[in-house]
Amino acid sequence: MVFDFLQPLDDNFLAFIQGLSPQTLGKKVVFHTDTEFPNIESASIAIIGVLENRGLGDTKEIVDLSNIRKEFYSLFPGNWQTQIIDLGNIVAGESLEDTYYVLKTAIAQLIKNKVVPVVIGGSQDLTYAMYRAYDLLEQMVNVVSIDSTFDFARENGLLSESYLTKMIVDEPNNLFNYSNLGFQTYFNAQEEIDLIEKLYFDAYRLGEVCNNPTIAEPVFRDADLVSIDLSSVKSSDSGNFATFVPNGFSGKEICSLSRYAGISDKVSSFGVFNHENSKQESVLIAQIMWYFVEGFHFRSNEYPFGTKENYIKYIVTLDDELVFYKSNITERWWIEIPFISLQNNKLKKSTLLPCVYEDYLAACAGEVPERWWKAQRKNII
Repeated sequence: MVFDFLQPLDDNFLAFIQGLSPQTLGKKVVFHTDTEFPNIESASIAIIGVLENRGLGDTKEIVDLSNIRKEFYSLFPGNWQTQIIDLGNIVAGESLEDTYYVLKTAIAQLIKNKVVPVVIGGSQDLTYAMYRAYDLLEQMVNVVSIDSTFDFARENGLLSESYLTKMIVDEPNNLFNYSNLGFQTYFNAQEEIDLIEKLYFDAYRLGEVCNNPTIAEPVFRDADLVSIDLSSVKSSDSGNFATFVPNGFSGKEICSLSRYAGISDKVSSFGVFNHENSKQESVLIAQIMWYFVEGFHFRSNEYPFGTKENYIKYIVTLDDELVFYKSNITERWWIEIPFISLQNNKLKKSTLLPCVYEDYLAACAGEVPERWWKAQRKNII
């Protein structure tokens, strides 16, 4: 069994948990110890550490996640009914591929059991292993990356900076959509920005998201996998001055985005990567994880639609007939991507794309929503 490869949490950490206040999060979590393994079937969220950073090209630095765990479990939970387990750590394998294999197999097993894995790790190329977990689930995947760069392969580039190319090129190709939140133009070649457009992917500049964080909500609502690169947060808020980042998301903004990810009914895996082994940054990561769990607790379970009786249907007739749905419960909007029988569809049936009220107003004014148009193009190429 793949969980046999997970390293239990050590006695020093468990002693720290014993010393916490009874009201803290650490007293409400079931841990993987030398004598006990958590019951996956009763859990909603599983924390997994991955002690692997070879994607950064530095095999000397040891990945230490103990500070993150101590900060996270010292926090007080909200009024949650969410059962959290901590499965311990995946130790770096003999090769990077060995680590990928254990991680992807563990992720797939958790998702099959309707448990959402929260991965804390070293280098962001571990996102590729999380993506490959969906091969075993036989579904198309929507990936959202909160990152200042697109992580396309570059000459002499590190794996943590090129995993997106592997997602696009490697078979089986289950990537339906990639969305980037927070890219900074001066960190990305114009050819890479053009390629994002040609592939009909979505990308939102840092300024766009900071000025209007709500534009990220429908992006997360359509995501399966969410990956955060901690270098997308400015150093003054993250505490990471080893690699100085003058511009990026604030602590408040990254936590808001994490909550959006948690509240999405569709997000089934979540990861935080590329952090320094510093106590300062561990405080922020703990709060990012806290907000994800907070969002998870408030999921409305609107997706997938079991019945449309709680939704109002709107039809807008342009060159194409656009069908919108509005939830009576949350007042959120979706637009239908139709199945085109005479085309080679990636999606094997009609599906619903999250959108916003402004998309409906634009359609009423005769303008086809850009995200709908891109989704149509991706579906038939």
